[in-house]
Amino acid sequence: MDTNETPRSTDFIREAVAEDLRTGRFTYVRTRLPPEPNGYLHIGHVKAFLIDYNVAHENGGELYLRFDDTNPAKEEVEYVEAIKADAQWLGIHWVKETYASDYFDQLYAWAVRLVKLGKAYVDDQSAEEVSKSRGTLTEPGIESPNRKRSVDENLDLLERMKNGEFPDGSRILRAKIDMAHPNMVMRDPAMYRIIHEPEHHRTGRKWCIYPMYDWSHGQNDSMEGVTHSLCSMEYEIHRPLYEWFLEQLGEFKPRQIEFSRLNLTFAMMSKRKLRKMVETGVVTGWDDPRLTTLRGMRRRGYTSAAILDFINRVGVAKNTSWIDFALLEACVRDDLNKHSLRRMAVLHPLKVIIDNYPADQVEELSAINNPEDASAGTRKVAFSKVLYIEQDDFRESPPPKYFRLYPGNEVRLRYAYFIKCVSVVKDSQGNITEVHCTYDPTTKGGDAQDGRKVKSTIHWVSAAHAVPAEVRLYERLFTKENPDEGDDFLSFVNPNSLETPEQSFVERALLDAQPGDKFQFERNGYFCVDIQSQPDKLVFNRTVTLKDAWTRIEQKQA
Repeated sequence: MDTNETPRSTDFIREAVAEDLRTGRFTYVRTRLPPEPNGYLHIGHVKAFLIDYNVAHENGGELYLRFDDTNPAKEEVEYVEAIKADAQWLGIHWVKETYASDYFDQLYAWAVRLVKLGKAYVDDQSAEEVSKSRGTLTEPGIESPNRKRSVDENLDLLERMKNGEFPDGSRILRAKIDMAHPNMVMRDPAMYRIIHEPEHHRTGRKWCIYPMYDWSHGQNDSMEGVTHSLCSMEYEIHRPLYEWFLEQLGEFKPRQIEFSRLNLTFAMMSKRKLRKMVETGVVTGWDDPRLTTLRGMRRRGYTSAAILDFINRVGVAKNTSWIDFALLEACVRDDLNKHSLRRMAVLHPLKVIIDNYPADQVEELSAINNPEDASAGTRKVAFSKVLYIEQDDFRESPPPKYFRLYPGNEVRLRYAYFIKCVSVVKDSQGNITEVHCTYDPTTKGGDAQDGRKVKSTIHWVSAAHAVPAEVRLYERLFTKENPDEGDDFLSFVNPNSLETPEQSFVERALLDAQPGDKFQFERNGYFCVDIQSQPDKLVFNRTVTLKDAWTRIEQKQA
C-alpha cells in the first residue's frame, strides 16, 4: 500500500489546517519531520511522521526532513541514513533535507539580537544551582545573580563562549522571561550550553556552544517557513516559549498543534531505554525482530502496508489512550493473509511411516499457493512413505475433543490422503520416535469416495525431500503492559520471547526463498526469511501467529 493511498480522513488537525487556508492565515502548507539522529525509528515515530506527511500531501504542500543535530554527544551518521531509509520504506517523501546545524549561524545571530534587546543573559551558575532556583509548581523561582548583567557584558561573554574560552558547564545563555511564571518552562530557560567534545558530525569544531532544543526547534521552523508545527502533547507547555521567542524577534510564526503520542501496549518507546538494551546485549541490535523499531519489525516480516493500516485505524486525537498490541498484529495478519504464499513446515517434527505405501514411490501432489489469490496458482509437493508431522498433532492417549492423530483414529493429510494410526515406536525412555500408519489410496486429494468424513486435517513434509531450517519463534519482548514505566524495565523482559526449535523442516519449494520473502506456514503462522538466511542454512522468523494466542493466555491467567 502506498502512503499516498491512505484514505482521506478528517480530524482536529486537518480541520485547523483547512481553516488556516480558508481564512488566509497561511496561503500554503509546509510541515516538517524533526527527528534527532540518536537512534532508530520505532512505531511511535511512525504516527508523527505520517501525520506530518499526510497533512502536507493532502493540501498540495511540502514536507521537509530536518535532523535535529544540536547535541554532538549523541548523534551518529549511521542514524541519519537509517532514519531516511526507514521513512522511505513507509512511502514518505520530502522535498528538502535539512539539518538544525544548517542554521547555527543564523540562530546565533538571533540569540545576539535577543541579548541586545535585553531578553537574554549569560549565567555562570552550575546546572545544579539553576535547577534548584527554578522553584516549584506552587513556588516562584529565584532570579540568578547574573540576571542583571548589562547588555555589553552579556554580548562579550556570549562571544567568548562561542570562541571556546570557557570549559563545559561553566556558563549558559538563558532567555530573560519571568522566574515567577506559572509555566515553569518560561522561567528563564537555557538557550545555549558549552560542549567542546566530541566534535560535531557535520560542522566539526567550528562550534563549541550548541543550542538547546527549545531554542532551536521553533526558530528553525520559522526559518524554514513551516506553517504547521505538528507535535505530540508533551510539547504543549513549550508552545508559549516558542511563540515568545518569535514575538520578541518579530519573525514568522508557525502554528503549533499538538496530538497524543502513540502508546502501544507491551512496546518500548523510549529511545534511551532501547539504546541501553542494544548496548547491554539484551537484544541483538536495533533490528532485533522483538523490538518495535521499524528495522526490527521489518526484519520480523511486518509490511509497510500493515503499519500504515494500523496508524490509520488508530487515528488522531488529543486524549491519551493505550492501543492494544493485538490491533497491530491483526493489521499484519490481514495484509499477510492476502499476499503470502502458503507453504508447509514442520517445526517440531515427529516421524510418520506409512506401512502400506510403496517404499520406492514418490508422488507429486498439487498444493494451493494462496486461497486468497487465485492468480498465485499451485505448486507440486513430494509425498513419500516417510513423513514428518508436528509432535502436537499426535497423542498416544488423546484428551477429550482431540481430533488429530492417535491410535485407531483417521485424519486427512493436507493435499494428500487419509491416514490411520496403527502403532507407535518408543525409545528406551518411553518417548515416541515413530508413528506407524496406513493410508487409503482411494482418498487422494483429501476426500473419501465412500463419503466418510474426518474431523482433522494436518500438515506434513516428506522426510526424503524436506529441507532443514532454523525457525525463530518470537513472542512479545516484555511481560508488562507498559514497560516504559519506571527504570526497572529490564526486569520485565520476557525470558521466553524467543524459542528456536532444535530441528525444523520445510518443504523443498522454500529452497529459493530470499531474505525478506514472506510466507504462511500452514497452521503455524506467518514467517519471513531472515537477513542471516543462506541457501545452505535457511532461517525464518515468525512474524505473527495465525490467531492471537497471547490474549488467550492472558485471559486464562486472569
